[in-house]
Order: sequence, then structure tokens, then C-alpha cells
Amino acid sequence: MNLLNDWLLLVLTLPTDNSTARMRFWRALKAKGCAVLRDGVYLLPATDAAEAELLELGTSIGEAGGAAHVVRTSSRGADQEAEFQSLFDRTDEYAAFARSLADARKTLSDLSPAEITRLLRRVGKDFEAISSIDFFRNEASTRAEATWQDFVALTNTVLSPGEPHQAEGAIAVLLREDHQGRTWATRQRLWVDRVASAWLIRRFIDSRARFLWLASPSECPDDALGFDFDGAAFTHIGDRVSFEVLVASFGLDDEPGLLKLGALVHALDIGGPVVPEAIGFEAVMAGAKARALTDDEMLAEMSNVLDSLLAHFAASGKTDAGKRP
Repeated sequence: MNLLNDWLLLVLTLPTDNSTARMRFWRALKAKGCAVLRDGVYLLPATDAAEAELLELGTSIGEAGGAAHVVRTSSRGADQEAEFQSLFDRTDEYAAFARSLADARKTLSDLSPAEITRLLRRVGKDFEAISSIDFFRNEASTRAEATWQDFVALTNTVLSPGEPHQAEGAIAVLLREDHQGRTWATRQRLWVDRVASAWLIRRFIDSRARFLWLASPSECPDDALGFDFDGAAFTHIGDRVSFEVLVASFGLDDEPGLLKLGALVHALDIGGPVVPEAIGFEAVMAGAKARALTDDEMLAEMSNVLDSLLAHFAASGKTDAGKRP
């Protein structure tokens, strides 16, 4: 049995004497992923959110001197359903995106870390712009997702040589009292997961921790507790980054704000749901890295930032809890 979707039709007449407004409305239609049925008639899969957006756009068109009507309808049958869905095939857009990634790969060796970070953010927005209007996913969608993840992994390798691969297995539950006054080791040139993990260790796990910053994971002493590299005592497991593994290992899940902070570290380290504070944290961290002469200085400076972020997340968590019925 073929399922038929509901559709939204936007029938409009754009103002003829305002080219700026026409261009603005055309760009809005393109950004929403509207398909063109004919001049002045646009199509979208029907959702409440899409209907609200089209109604709002129609109001703006009317205020600018045009006219717009939003109509909800259904496909007449399987053939028309297939025809409508084909209008939203993003294969060509994904192919162009893949070509842009191929070009970007060639430039990575010539870019500074800050430039690579900006490039990653820009092409990430390009991918999101396509995937957000990919209403009927197909093989091209899957290939594009894989290509994007490969590019992210490559940039992470360039930015952080020795970045750990995802390991499988259960996370052991450990006692903090068994891990006091230890030497902890990770890769030098601290960045998101490593600096946050080092802060977490000293703040919540081992207040007398000593840190070694390794030029190579192979230099880790046998008696040191390694973190955030392949083969380390604490590294990526499943879909958790090293910070999240440390939180789970030492039973810190109930510490106010730590899970939100973990989501921020996760998003910046390997991607994931957007955390609003992440961009600001990354900017502060880039500034700290430019000023710090050593990893010890980097950790000291970012520890104050992480203390403040934790307080913010803990307070916002209490506020959110107070709003629940």
C-alpha cells in the first residue's frame, strides 16, 4: 500500500516594483527547500512547522505589496506522489557539496588550525543547509553523510594528531579514593576534550593529580593513567568522548551541570546536537591557546572558564527543573 503525503502549496504574486523584496522572498523560499511547480506556485511536504513558516512568509509578501495563499492538499495517487517527491531529490546538491569537500581536502595542509576550524564551520553550515531540506532521504543522502563524517575525521586528525578512535566495550565503574595523587597523561597541545578532561580530573577525581603532556602516546609511562588516546585507560567508548567516559567511570553523572558540559565537549570534539555555548567556548579556548606558552598555562586559564561554565549549567539546570510540572 502506497502512503500518500499531505502537501503545502504556496501560491503567490511577488511585488513587481521592489526587486530587493523579490530577491529576499526568493531566497527564503530556496532556504526552506520549496520546489517550484510553476511560476508563482511552490510546494513543500506538509508539517505544522512548515505551514507556520509559509503563512508568516505570505504575510510578509502581502505587506510588501504582493499576494500569497497557503493551501494544504494531498497527492491524487502514487504516480503524483512519486512525481512530487522527485522534486525534492537533493542528489545534485550533495554532489556539489562532495566536490567542495574534495577541493577543501587539498588545502588542509596549507591552513592554520584557526583557518581549518573556520573552514569546518563553514562547510558544516553548507551540509546542514542541504540536509535540513532533504525531506526524502535516499542513497545520495547516506553517501553525503559518510563523506561529511570522513572530512570531519580528517580535520580532527590534522588539528589533533593521535585523536582516539571509537572503542567498544563497557565503561568500568571506579572509585575516586583509588585514584588519588596519580600521574595522568595525555597528548600535548591541549584542545577541547583533553583540556576539559584534565580540568575534570583535578576538580572532581584527583585534586592532587600531576599531568604529563605527551609528544606521542607511545611515551606514556606504565604507571601513568592515560586519557584521550588509543589504548589509554580513559578514551572514547561507544559514542562517548573521553570527558563523558570519565564522568561515567567515576559516577559523576549527578553532579549539577556536568552532563550539559559533557554535551558541549561532545559537540565540539566529534559533532552532535548544537550546544549554544559551544561557539563562545571554542573562541575563548582559541584565544587562550594563542596566549598560553605551555599546556600547564592553557589548563590553568581554561580551568577558570570551565568553572564558570559549570556554574552556569548548574544554575540553568535548577531553573529548568523549576519549570517542570
